[in-house]
Amino acid sequence: MQINMLSVFTEQIDAMRRFYADVLGMEVGADLGKYVEFEGVGVRFALCERQVMSEAVDAERFGKPATGRPFSLAFACGDADELASEYGRVTAAGAEAVRPPGDMPWGQRAAFFADPDGNVHELFVA
Repeated sequence: MQINMLSVFTEQIDAMRRFYADVLGMEVGADLGKYVEFEGVGVRFALCERQVMSEAVDAERFGKPATGRPFSLAFACGDADELASEYGRVTAAGAEAVRPPGDMPWGQRAAFFADPDGNVHELFVA
C-alpha cells in the first residue's frame, strides 16, 4: 500500500485554507467549502472540516479532535540561506514562529513554525 492523500481535519477550515494557500503558497486544486484539496506532486494534501468526516463515520468514536500534535509536515530547503529566507517569509506572512533556524540534535539544520490549529511544521536543509 502507498499513501495517496493526507487529509487534515479542522474546525477552522477558512483560517487553515488561507494559511496553506496564502502563507505557504500551496495552490488550491478543489475548494468545496468544507473540503479543500491542494495541487501537488505525489501525495495529495487536503483540509476537511471535522464535522464532514464525523458525519461519514462513527462520530462518537472517530469525530473527536485529536489531542497533542496530531501531525507535522516537513519542507526541504536546498541550503541554510534558503532555510533562513523561507522561515522569514512564512513567519512574516502569518505563520506562528516556533523555533528559528538552528542546528538540531539529530545533525540537521531546521526551523519550526505552526499553522492556525497549532500543528508544528518543519523547514530543514536536505
